[in-house]
Amino acid sequence: MGSQGSEEVGSFVKKPRFLCLHGFRTSGEIMKKQVGKWPESVLQKLDLVYLDGPFPALGKSDVEGIFDPPYYEWFQFNKEFSEYTNFDKCLEYIEDYIIKQGPFDGLVGFSQGAILSAALPGLQAKGLALTKVPKIKFLIIIGGAKFKSPAVADDAYASPIQCPSLHFLGETDFLKPYGLELLEHCVEPTIIHHPKGHTVPRLDEKSLETMMSFIDKIQKALTEKDQQ
Repeated sequence: MGSQGSEEVGSFVKKPRFLCLHGFRTSGEIMKKQVGKWPESVLQKLDLVYLDGPFPALGKSDVEGIFDPPYYEWFQFNKEFSEYTNFDKCLEYIEDYIIKQGPFDGLVGFSQGAILSAALPGLQAKGLALTKVPKIKFLIIIGGAKFKSPAVADDAYASPIQCPSLHFLGETDFLKPYGLELLEHCVEPTIIHHPKGHTVPRLDEKSLETMMSFIDKIQKALTEKDQQ
């Protein structure tokens, strides 16, 4: 048996499989590099699949000069973030991908991908998204927030987000106040505070410990479910 075996000899520990939704005007490839800063001890416990947003970026990307194009976006929005364009197409696109490449146990989202990820369990529970695929069981939200538009928010947060969720909150992240608002809707949130801004942070000793115990908890839940 390899080093990834569980302490219980002979028992099989299921690797949680996550679909990763990248930030605004970046890409799956870019998110893979951002998450790649995490220690190998974390990455080897997760099966991470990176998807590009359905729409090529319609404007300048904030990561230009840092990461190479192409850049994508999940949907478009107005200046007040209160109206969205192509949102339904985005939901269909994700569902279609999960049908073909799934199943997935959970979602990892950063920035626009985090706002989207955190809203999907609620929309799924209401029968408004991901109706043809298994229930989202876990969330990892990095630099997330709530949707502002009542058209989406009223359904997405109608009932508390039941699935276990891990939230990264950056001390200088402009979205932090909105990330804290999102926490109020989560039944079982685990929180990692980091000193950085709107970024996928590296893990210090304390956050690594929090991350590992979250992964252990969800692995246990998946393994128990498989044994039922």
